[in-house]
Amino acid sequence: MAQDLSLHGIHVPLVTPFTRAGGIAAAALEALAHQVLDEGATGIVALGTTGEAAALDEAERDLVTDVCSRVCRERGAMLTVGAGSGGTRAAEAGLGRLARWPGVRAALVTVPSFVRPGAAGVLAHFARLAEASPVPLVVYHIPYRTGQPLDAAALRALGELPGVAGMKYAGGGVGEEAVALLGGPPDGCAVLAGDDVYVSPLLALGAAGGILASAHLATARYAELAAAWRAGDVPRARALGHTLARLSAALFADPNPVVVKGVLHAQGRIPTPDVRLPLLPAGGAAVSAALERLTEVGDPL
Repeated sequence: MAQDLSLHGIHVPLVTPFTRAGGIAAAALEALAHQVLDEGATGIVALGTTGEAAALDEAERDLVTDVCSRVCRERGAMLTVGAGSGGTRAAEAGLGRLARWPGVRAALVTVPSFVRPGAAGVLAHFARLAEASPVPLVVYHIPYRTGQPLDAAALRALGELPGVAGMKYAGGGVGEEAVALLGGPPDGCAVLAGDDVYVSPLLALGAAGGILASAHLATARYAELAAAWRAGDVPRARALGHTLARLSAALFADPNPVVVKGVLHAQGRIPTPDVRLPLLPAGGAAVSAALERLTEVGDPL
């Protein structure tokens, strides 16, 4: 299932550009989607955390999905859409709405946050969602946001559920559980790196690719990094990985996606660097530092 869904390589969780009047800048969003695909991304993710999905109303979320679905249909690219909720019934309802867009090929669903139901509760939650969802699921494990740690055995059990095609792993580092999971990943479930700074070591351990906000920028280099590890070109992968890690660190100096939006605006790729409260636009120093790091990526060897 994972291979059929193209759950490999680099997927870019698109920011949501805003107009100067505060609405969705649909043309800028469409251009961003085309550009990252032109530069080697395997697919895009709409309505992820990077897209400020929690700050959008339903009509805005539908517009973002419309734009991304149209682009991915035109390009034959993989589209994953963020969906779900901490409550199982609400998550089922949100997933059910995705049937309206035939171009949506998977749903990115976060492990329930705040309530911390335990490994058994998380498994029961996803089992229900997998049965109800019109598209395969990509489980998003990010314990430093959800408050729900899961060990490799629990993650493997999630990945073995029918209807679960992948997992975005954002464990906050490369520790024992990451090594154990990638040492024996679930059959038919692609593990994708979700912490931008650690994408290179996770690829080295066997991750199939990554869902990376940093890949709005230097997209071709991130795609090259994934390809280098896949081909076993260790010297190239290692050097490129170190350079891209420095770029990612600069892009996450302020809460995501404020620095990414600042850089995209500085490059003229989105009309404003605006974000929705409670986020605030990045300071000029953070954007300048990220732009400086970006110049290093042109020829990292």
